[in-house]
Amino acid sequence: MDLSIVVPLFNEDESLPALEAWIRRVMEANRFTYEIIMVDDGSKDRSWQVIEDLAKKNPNMRGIKFRRNYGKSAALFVGFEAAQGDVVITMDADLQDSPDEIPGLRSMIVDDGFDLVSGWKKKRYDPIMKTIPSKFFNGVTRWISHIPLHDFNCGLKAYRLDVVKSIEIYGEMHRYTPLLAKWSGFGKIGEKVVEHRARQFGVSKFGLDRFVNGFLDLLSITFIGKFGKRPMHFFGTWGVLFFLSGLGILLWLSIEKLFNQEYGIADRPLFYFGILTLIVGTQLFVTGFLAELLVRNSSTRNQYVIEETVH
Repeated sequence: MDLSIVVPLFNEDESLPALEAWIRRVMEANRFTYEIIMVDDGSKDRSWQVIEDLAKKNPNMRGIKFRRNYGKSAALFVGFEAAQGDVVITMDADLQDSPDEIPGLRSMIVDDGFDLVSGWKKKRYDPIMKTIPSKFFNGVTRWISHIPLHDFNCGLKAYRLDVVKSIEIYGEMHRYTPLLAKWSGFGKIGEKVVEHRARQFGVSKFGLDRFVNGFLDLLSITFIGKFGKRPMHFFGTWGVLFFLSGLGILLWLSIEKLFNQEYGIADRPLFYFGILTLIVGTQLFVTGFLAELLVRNSSTRNQYVIEETVH
């Protein structure tokens, strides 16, 4: 199969018929073999009924419905699990992403050898309260990840199939799939300027909480990428440094006490600082040891309750 098109959605019933027709038109014009996987993230409108109706008309249409709203990362995760195409395309359901971009994105994967290609909405139609935080977020992410992309949060992306089968996304980490791919060894990441269209139906799901959570997830994924398989290297290193610092302080105070009986150790603030660093160092070392035991036992992280599926 040439393409899997994964569409996460939440309350987008008005846009789905037009989106499916547009994707189908592009697929047929280019003679691609394809599947459309729409993941309903617990919508409260008629989105699932629309997906069921579309699946009856289009045999290439598949649907997955969550019992409740888990978030975009969860929807992409189960969509990636279900995908079978050689190239996986992700796009939003609000018609702001153009399916006409799909052949170009696929070509960069198949012909140019990229592992992942991210869309860049160079000209945007979003309100300023969304574009300014987005610019700040993208700048910080570029600086931390060393991946020269302009628009990490663009929903329109193309992946080689083995990339989506190798990464795990949760929380707000859907915007960090390029970084996840890099940490998984897929380093050839490209960018393509894509069309951004004004929203026709519904309202934006963007909120300040998603921006804050996304930044926290960036810190988390940076730590996991470097130390996720070896947490003792982080906690143990700092634990040993704190422990040795505290031990050194207490030893120095003890030696000084032997040669200067006028001063009591317990009367000096440095004594309590030494005890504090000794305790903190011990706690960090124990944390690293426990993290080593737990790091491979996180099998419940991406378990979601799926209410229905349609094929």
